[in-house]
Amino acid sequence: MNNNPTTTRAFLILAILCCYLSGMTQEKKKLLVFSKTAGFYHESIPVGKAAILKLGQENGFDVDTTTNAGKFTKENLNQYAAVVFLNTTGDVLNNEQQQAFEQFINNGRGFVGVHAATDTEYDWPWYGNLVGAYFSDHPKQQEATLRILNPNTIATKHLPAEWKRKDEWYNFKWMTKDPVNVLISIDESSYDAGKGKMGNNHPMAWYRDFDGGRSFYTELGHTDESYADPLYLQHLLGGIQYAMGLNKMQAP
Repeated sequence: MNNNPTTTRAFLILAILCCYLSGMTQEKKKLLVFSKTAGFYHESIPVGKAAILKLGQENGFDVDTTTNAGKFTKENLNQYAAVVFLNTTGDVLNNEQQQAFEQFINNGRGFVGVHAATDTEYDWPWYGNLVGAYFSDHPKQQEATLRILNPNTIATKHLPAEWKRKDEWYNFKWMTKDPVNVLISIDESSYDAGKGKMGNNHPMAWYRDFDGGRSFYTELGHTDESYADPLYLQHLLGGIQYAMGLNKMQAP
């Protein structure tokens, strides 16, 4: 046996170098943030995109942003682990683009819907089930109390049991009949819910495995201030990490 110290050190250095190079060649997962609007345009979209770019830089994933629906092809989407619909509105994808996105989810990828993602693609039933609901109306922006129904997830474990914040609170005219895991609901007695009141069952954030992939939706995120709020950003990050397959939603 060769016990030469110089040879041993050389082997150790080589092993360390190989491990380092192996880590360098592993590509980081990528996220696509899509913010096309064919209806109402949310002024918070630019600060939302900047906030998600920063989340990627701080948490080890790459982020691309676009308003170009032409990016929804099988070949282009293949590079991403998940897609965020950031305050999209209206009819944003044509038939071919819809098919490419459906296949993307079927192949085990993820979706994150933020706020007006439920004000999107009303004539595409598959998308309705993916996002989980369709927007009806909203009252004026005001403070309300959110109730954390499941505090044991990466999107909620940092939140207070009753979370008071100001945002634009949606009522939904339709919700999927398929089971979803509701994370947050809103207490309608804590604010003026307007004409579309939903009563005691008024969810604000949920997730589930869907059609081979993963889906997360948060109603929060209308205001500019949302994207400077550490509590909201950690909530959004948890949903993104789940959708990308970086972490399981249920916290350890």
